[in-house]
Amino acid sequence: MFDFIKNKFSSANKDIEIDEQEKTQPQGLFGRLRKGLAKTSAKFQYLTQIFTRGKLIDAKLYTELEEILISADVGSKTTTKLLQQLQKVAQSQKITDAYALRALFKNELLALLAPTTNKPLNLNQAKAPTVVLMVGINGAGKTTTIGKLAKKLTNKGHTVMLAAADTFRAAACEQLIAWGERNFIPVVAQATGADAASVAFDALSSATAKQYDFLIIDTAGRLHTQDNLMQELVKIVRVLKKIDASCPHEVMLVLDGSIGQNSIKQAQKFKEKVAVSGITITKLDGTAKGGIIFALADELQLPIKYIGVGENLEDLQEFSAEQFVNSLLDMDIKDESNIGSQ
Repeated sequence: MFDFIKNKFSSANKDIEIDEQEKTQPQGLFGRLRKGLAKTSAKFQYLTQIFTRGKLIDAKLYTELEEILISADVGSKTTTKLLQQLQKVAQSQKITDAYALRALFKNELLALLAPTTNKPLNLNQAKAPTVVLMVGINGAGKTTTIGKLAKKLTNKGHTVMLAAADTFRAAACEQLIAWGERNFIPVVAQATGADAASVAFDALSSATAKQYDFLIIDTAGRLHTQDNLMQELVKIVRVLKKIDASCPHEVMLVLDGSIGQNSIKQAQKFKEKVAVSGITITKLDGTAKGGIIFALADELQLPIKYIGVGENLEDLQEFSAEQFVNSLLDMDIKDESNIGSQ
């Protein structure tokens, strides 16, 4: 009923844009993170003008700090929460120098992110495959993220199968199949327009029978306002549970970091339809302002599993609050040994 369909699309593979640069750069993963966040952290670099040695802490300082945070997409709600806590701690510790406030500010950012960081993939405890359902809107980088995640897992020695359940766009299926061919990962696919839930069901049946470690399911990119497509997600989940009641073990929402506060509304709507268990934020190497991560952590309390800071395989990194904050604030970190580990 299903097969690893690739012949139909092989002639189109040359047109699919998949990153070909996977060589690890000499600066290490933290260096790659800092380099990738160079544009993202631009707004935060204004903080160095605020946290100046010898500068007194006053109402004007907090106003300037508020303006920077809001302009960096932190959002008014989260910004207010951050500044109120920062001011409270500064007063309790009798800190009057702006330079000393910098360390306190970093600690408050880390505290905000603490519930969402260092959360690995939710693994199936049984012998059946761990099923990762990838969701998000068109253009967020979902299919590319799947390819990179699959490669990372195979590099760790796991067996991975992909399912092309985005049956609305032939290009999405082509792209996923190209990732599979390139990395010797099987892809379960059907013709354009096929029932997405059927593809997911067939893929899980195959992955279970062949004892794969992971099954990653691509789904059609959809706006949160498209109720028919949102209902399709619900159907996919319902069909998967017919095989394994614990499925999916991870529902990964992929968000475009450059869309700012709109990503919060997207995430809220997806959460209403499916049990989103984690977030991957892409395109933080571009025009994204970075602050949206703090807003997402504060308002959604969902684990941020991965961030994308470039085109290379290594630029999809497991999210670490300390590494992220140090990069934004241009602060040093001594130990890179655990960066990108799982």
